[in-house]
Formats: sequence, structure tokens, C-alpha cells
Amino acid sequence: METTPLNPSRRRLLAGSAGALAAAGLGATGIARAADPAPKPAASAAKPLPPYAAWKDADSLIVHSANTIETRRSAFGDGVVTPSRQLYVRNNLPPPDAAILDDRDAWKVEILGVKHPRTLTVGELKTLGMETLATVLQCSGNGRRFFPHKPSGTQWEVGAAGCVIWTGVPVRALVDYLGGLDGTPTYMTGTGGEVLPEGLDPKSLLVERSVPREAMQDAMLAWEMNSEPLTLAHGAPLRLIVPGYTGVNNVKYLKRLAFTVEQSPAKIQQTSYRLTPMDAKSGPDQPSVWTMEPKSWITAPGADGKAVKAGRAIVRGVAFGGMHAVKHVDVSIDGGKTWKRAALIGPDLGKYAWRQFALPVELSAGQHMLVSRVEDTEGNVQVEKRFDNLRGYVNNSWRDHGLAINVS
Repeated sequence: METTPLNPSRRRLLAGSAGALAAAGLGATGIARAADPAPKPAASAAKPLPPYAAWKDADSLIVHSANTIETRRSAFGDGVVTPSRQLYVRNNLPPPDAAILDDRDAWKVEILGVKHPRTLTVGELKTLGMETLATVLQCSGNGRRFFPHKPSGTQWEVGAAGCVIWTGVPVRALVDYLGGLDGTPTYMTGTGGEVLPEGLDPKSLLVERSVPREAMQDAMLAWEMNSEPLTLAHGAPLRLIVPGYTGVNNVKYLKRLAFTVEQSPAKIQQTSYRLTPMDAKSGPDQPSVWTMEPKSWITAPGADGKAVKAGRAIVRGVAFGGMHAVKHVDVSIDGGKTWKRAALIGPDLGKYAWRQFALPVELSAGQHMLVSRVEDTEGNVQVEKRFDNLRGYVNNSWRDHGLAINVS
């Protein structure tokens, strides 16, 4: 069984977040510390964690299935980095056997579409360069539960997302090492190493995603997450990280990275993960689910039924811009009728990470609808209404993501 202990690097980062809270004048006004326990769900309602993720914190998670595990809204805490034990899991196929981790450095990845194509081991990749980058990792279907037509797929609320620190080799450094790109490919295509069932068309199940070639500039091949070796649940031994792009484009168990003229012929590229209008058929003529849009949501107070008393409170949450940094966040306690500017707190880990925000408020007894709205540095504002689409992808509606609370 894999274990993921709390490491000193993350302790320092969480401590930095707490210090920033105090510096903003918010540290003594009722904010729950990152170490505060999340409310425990009813034991009778809980599904067990699958063996490959048994090391995670079950009390912080909702197990939808063996391959879909969601972070509870109340479990994000007040540290900017989402702890690995509380991070969501989404796998399109069951993960490979854990034996692939017996010798992580021996895992091989084929690099194609460069002037000197070759197969490299993880051990060799570690000699080519290294960077550390914080990104929001978010499932394309996060927020699907709020679509009124109840699209098929996991009914995620807000918890199929997290802010994660990755360490690995930049793709641009890898390409330079192999002589540069061969010609002018349009896409960067990553192929996962999951074991495919026999007797079926591989293209119908293969996890292979193509993104615009430009994404390679900030992309990396990661072998470490949150200052610890990557776990099987999150793509070990090697994962493609494409900052600003939804989770499906961050291919796990990476066995091939190719620079291609055409998009992958796999079903997951051609017909799945397409922004298909309600009255249309999903296919390659519809926009692919690639980059994330500005999004935010409230995480406290009152998440998951936690009691809230009348009086002074701190409304807090997380916000990100997708492809751009967060400029500011506004908060409303009356469902969007009136807004106030929140403070951005905690360390700024770069444009692809999320920012925590907090706003002191006075809450009267009764019902309140808490909502938040983020604007990025390019002037893009989180939308009020979702884009209704067949499969319930990329919902960034601030109204959908509101938190209704009862104050006593």
C-alpha cells in the first residue's frame, strides 16, 4: 500500500498561508486553520476507498466509484496547496498494476515528432532539467451536478479540483535536447499507459489527448507531486502536466509524447470531451475541452452542513483564472444582489495556481446564499450562467457554485 506522509515542505507552505492570513488582518477572526478537521460524513453513507487510493483521508472525500473520488467542499482548508490525501481522483480507466512503481526510473516514454526521436527512461529525463510549477488540476466535468438536464457522468459538485505543485522536466527542454521539433506540428499528443482490455478497438478506450502545440511552452513531464514521489492514483511513474488545461489533458502513466499534424484518432479525443450544444451530436466538429475558464467558489462557512452562528464570520474560498492570473475576487452574501471586494490571501504560486480569498462579514440569523466572482488579469470575468452542453463540461457559473447556508 502506498503512503503519503505530511512532508516538511508542505508544512512550511501551509504555515506561510497562515502567516498571510494574519498579515491581512484576518488571522484572529474565526478562520479555521489548515489543520482543523473537516466535518465527518455519516458512516452509513460512505463508500470505501479503492485499494490504490486507500492512503487518502476518507473523511475528506466522497467516493462516487473506484475511479471517481471527490474532495468535500469543507475539506479544502485554508492552505493554498491541496494535500495529496485530500485531492480528488478521476481515472478514465483502472490504473495499471502497482508493480510499475517498483523501479520508477526504469519507466520508458517514447518521444516522437522531434528531429531525433527516441525512447527515454524517467531516470534519463531527470538529467535533462527540472522545474517546479503549481497548477490547478480540475476535472472537465467539475460542476456537472448543477446542470438541470442531469448529463451522464459523475455528478461532481466543486470537489473535482485542487491546487497542486508538480516537479519534472519542462517539455521545451526535452524538445531542445532532441534537436527541436520536426517540421511544424499542430498538436502535442500524450498517450497513457493503462492496460487496455483485449478484443476491443484500442481507439475506443485509449487515453490519448492532443492539445495545441503552443501548450508545450509551460508543459512538463512530472514525477513528483506536492514534494513527494507521484502516486499511482495520480499518474505515477510519469504524468504529462499541461498548465491551464482540464485534467483529462494531463495524461497519466505517460508512455508516449508526440508532436503531430492531426489530433489523436482516439474516441476520447474525437467524440468525448467536446463542448457539444444540447441539440447537436458530439464529434470533431465541436470544440474540444481544453483550457479552463475563470472560476471560484466559497468553501466556508457552512459547507457540508457545518453550523454557522449569527455575527461576525469570514467568508472564504478559492479562485483561479485558468490561463491567466487572478486579479481580484468579489463576494456576495445575498445571492449576487450586492458585492464586496475580498482580500487575496496566502502565497501567490503563479498564474496557473489558485488564490485563496477571504472577506469579513456580519451574518444575521436566517438563510444566506454565498457566492463569489473572479476576474483575471486579462479582464475575463467568471460568468453568472453556465454554458449548457450535452456532457456537462467546464461549468464556471458563479450562481451554480453558490453555497446556501442557514445561520442561527
